Amino acid sequence: MKKVIFVAMKRAIVSVTNDLTTDQRVDRTCMTLIKAGYDVLLVGRQRRDSKALTPRSYRMHQMQFLFDKGPWFYAEYNIRLFFFLLFQRFSLLVSNDLDTLPATYLACLCSRIQPGIHRHIHDCHEYFRGMPELNGRKSVTAVWKFIEDTIFPGLKTVLAVNQSVADIYSKEYGNKITVIRNVPFRKTQAVARNKSEFNIGPDLKVILYQGAINIDRGLEEMILAMEYLRTDAVLLIAGTGDIYDRLRGFSVLQGLTEKVRFLGQIPFQELHTITLMADLGLSIEKDVSVNYHYCLPNKLLDYIQAQVPVLVSPFPEMKTIVDMYQIGEYIERHDPEYLAEKIDTMLNNPDKMALYRQNLQQAASDLCWENEEKKIFNILS
Repeated sequence: MKKVIFVAMKRAIVSVTNDLTTDQRVDRTCMTLIKAGYDVLLVGRQRRDSKALTPRSYRMHQMQFLFDKGPWFYAEYNIRLFFFLLFQRFSLLVSNDLDTLPATYLACLCSRIQPGIHRHIHDCHEYFRGMPELNGRKSVTAVWKFIEDTIFPGLKTVLAVNQSVADIYSKEYGNKITVIRNVPFRKTQAVARNKSEFNIGPDLKVILYQGAINIDRGLEEMILAMEYLRTDAVLLIAGTGDIYDRLRGFSVLQGLTEKVRFLGQIPFQELHTITLMADLGLSIEKDVSVNYHYCLPNKLLDYIQAQVPVLVSPFPEMKTIVDMYQIGEYIERHDPEYLAEKIDTMLNNPDKMALYRQNLQQAASDLCWENEEKKIFNILS
C-alpha cells in the first residue's frame, strides 16, 4: 500500500493598524505570499464606520478596540496583537510600519522556543518618524524612536517602499534593506465609470485626488483653485482621513460644492474604474516633513496604471518617475491662482496631454506589481 505523506502548508500572518478596506499594498503582499505557497491571514482593525469587507483569496481578522487613536490605541493594539499572535501557528510574520512592529517582533521571538522555522519580515511603507502628524511632538517622537532603536538593528529582513526611505533606515541602523515599490498590479482592460453616476456632465474634465485626506496634502489650496479655474472641470476627492469633514465644510463655506465632490471611502477593488474617469491626477503634498519629501504615493502609481497624466510635487521619488517617463508636470508652489493656471495650461494643451498618455503606456508596463514581487520571491526562497 502506497504511503500518503501530508505536508503542512506554511502559514503567514500579516499585520496592519488600518481597517483593511483601502490598503492595496498589504493586499498585494498577501497575494504574493499565496503564490509563494503560504496560507495567509491578514490582521487589522474594525472601526465603527468600517465598511464590510468583500471576500478575498486569504483570510482576514479584524479586531475592535476601546481606543480609536493616539498612544492608548497603539498600546492597546500591540498588546492585543501580541497575545493574538502568541496563540497562532505560523512560519512567517509580516509587520507593516513601526506601529505594528513591537507586537510582531516579540511574538516572533517567543515563537522560537517552538519547533519549526519562524521568520519575520518588516515592511516600511514610509519613514514613520517623519510623518507630519509627529511634527513638534517631541515626546511622542522620542517614544517611537526608542522602539525603533531597540528593535530595528535586530531585524533580519526589512523592506522599504522606495530607495529614499531605504537609504534613511540603512544609514541610521545599518540594515540591508530591499526596496519593494508600492506599484499596482498590471491592470487589464477595464471600463471607466460613467460620469453621470457622480452627477458630472459628459463635457466636464475630471481632476482627481485619491488617497488619505490628511493635513498638508495641498487639498485646501486645490479646492480654492477651483474658483479660479477657467476650464469646465470638477475636482473629485476619493478617500477619507483626519481632515475629511473639515474639508467638506470648507468647500461649502467657499460655495464650491458644485465644483468639488467628495466620494468618501472607496474599496480599492472599485477605485480603478473611478481613476479611469480622470483627465488629471493630483499628488501635490507639501514639503513639511521628511516622510512627505521622500514619498512615492500609491495614488501616483495608480494614476500611472490608469494612464492618467499627473501633476505632482517636485519631490525626489515622484520627480524621478515623471521625468523618466514624461507623463506629467510638477508644481512650484501651492497658491490657488497658480494651481488653477497650471491645470488650465495642461488641460488646454491636447497635444501634450496625448503625448503624456502615450508615454504612460510604457510607464504602466514597467511599474507594476508583477515585476516588483519577484524580489519578494527571492527573499522567501
